[in-house]
Amino acid sequence: MIDRQAVQAAVKEAAAEHGGRLPCAVAQELARRLQVPMREVGRAADELKIKIIQCQLGCFE
Repeated sequence: MIDRQAVQAAVKEAAAEHGGRLPCAVAQELARRLQVPMREVGRAADELKIKIIQCQLGCFE
């Protein structure tokens, strides 16, 4: 079971450390550390209105 509050808290904290935005590599590391799919980290970022930047695939700039 995914603890969405924990994912949101981690995303919020990481974004605060990066000027309010979340670099893709950091999002991937959060997903690995929290043992959740990347989609959950992305969902949390969307819900918190936090932009993902520096996408390694070039999808988000």
